[in-house]
Amino acid sequence: MQELDLFLVFVRRLNRLGVPYMVTGSVASMAYGEPRLTHDVDLVLEVTHSQVPLLCDAFPLAEFYCPPAAAIMKEMQRSSGGHFNLIHHETGFKADCYLMGKDPLHVWAMARRRAITLGEEAMFLAPPEYVILRKLEYYREGGTEKHLRDIRSMLEVSGALINLVELVAKIRDGGLEAEWALVQQS
Repeated sequence: MQELDLFLVFVRRLNRLGVPYMVTGSVASMAYGEPRLTHDVDLVLEVTHSQVPLLCDAFPLAEFYCPPAAAIMKEMQRSSGGHFNLIHHETGFKADCYLMGKDPLHVWAMARRRAITLGEEAMFLAPPEYVILRKLEYYREGGTEKHLRDIRSMLEVSGALINLVELVAKIRDGGLEAEWALVQQS
């Protein structure tokens, strides 16, 4: 199965359900930057309580690991940080699903997500500013250089798409100036 099909195995079902989502993390940084290997797709979902049973039905246990509806509902009770995984049995490819909750950055980004077309299917990407902000946060938490490389690649390949004024303001708001300075050192 080609990597493109791996992304679509998740987003195609979300598109059919009408669950608002955005792809973020390494897949989004590849779309805005340069390709690299990844074994999962990160998704931010804006799922409602009434959509949870439909979501579980869309990822049948014969094909996917999908947590029970009650577990997803429990995660939805968190105001931020709600999370669950979906795993495609045949390939082992995983979707890390983060629930939008009341996280202001999720809300801001979901309103600015961008549609691209993969084959004949739409895929919604988080805006590049959001991807950069999250990667700066991940770098601050773990010090993993791949996040800085991803950001540099995004700036080089898709710099014209990035609203630097808004990005720098959000970097200040998040206290990420030191991490941003490291990106700019290369």
